[in-house]
Amino acid sequence: MTRIALLQMTAGIDRDANAAVLVEAIEQAAAGGAAMLFTPEMSGLIDRDRERAAASIATEDADPVLRSVSEAAARVGIWVHLGSLAVRRADGRLANRGYVIDAAGAVRARYDKLHLFDVTLPTGESWRESASYAPGDSATVVATPVGRLGLTICYDLRFPDLFRALSDAGATMLAVPAAFTVPTGEAHWHVLLRARAIEAGAFVVAAAQAGRHADGRITYGHSLVVDPWGKVLLDMGDAAGLGFVDIDPAQVDAVRARIPAIEHRRAIPPVGIVA
Repeated sequence: MTRIALLQMTAGIDRDANAAVLVEAIEQAAAGGAAMLFTPEMSGLIDRDRERAAASIATEDADPVLRSVSEAAARVGIWVHLGSLAVRRADGRLANRGYVIDAAGAVRARYDKLHLFDVTLPTGESWRESASYAPGDSATVVATPVGRLGLTICYDLRFPDLFRALSDAGATMLAVPAAFTVPTGEAHWHVLLRARAIEAGAFVVAAAQAGRHADGRITYGHSLVVDPWGKVLLDMGDAAGLGFVDIDPAQVDAVRARIPAIEHRRAIPPVGIVA
């Protein structure tokens, strides 16, 4: 068995305060025996005021949250999936970028969110992620102490082709850090995460933002760990905090042998349209 930890947080507009929450979680996760900590999307800053947020978004090499997390991981000897940070790219555009950091504090992998959330909800809420962020251009699988980890971020959850590509590339665990809205979370969060786990025969680890944030938004929470059979092993509800779960990596092979769907995948031929 391998122990992992999930941080469910209510990140705000104070970058230093968010970094302090992350560092404390890293220390507590290591003390609790976790091999790896998973944190939500936008762990370093959540601020819908673009002008105010811009002053707190740095390039990767100058980002104080990434530096604090890397130093804390090295100090206590734990791997961290930093769900994502807002970072400024070399071309001046922004990226919603996730990181895998090893127990020596080194960045082992990066992933820029591929699918950007642009929508107006029936509640009147409007989100235009593409107004600030550029999409990524590649998918990522990285070897970790808890298995080969496929990286996604939030809205990516709705695109099963990405998860298929990750499991085809050998992922046995899929990370879905998120900041889901409450209406979409209530309707789709659990069912989509369980579906992705079942389709891939893989563990799904989804650390989420939760509660009312300083910028006024409300996020759904319910950080989940789902096993390869689709069973929910951990549901953290709607309050911020740290959760632990023990997983058995051998379950992936057992489930894939029981239902060898990955072996049976075929390229989809052209669709015939009949009038």
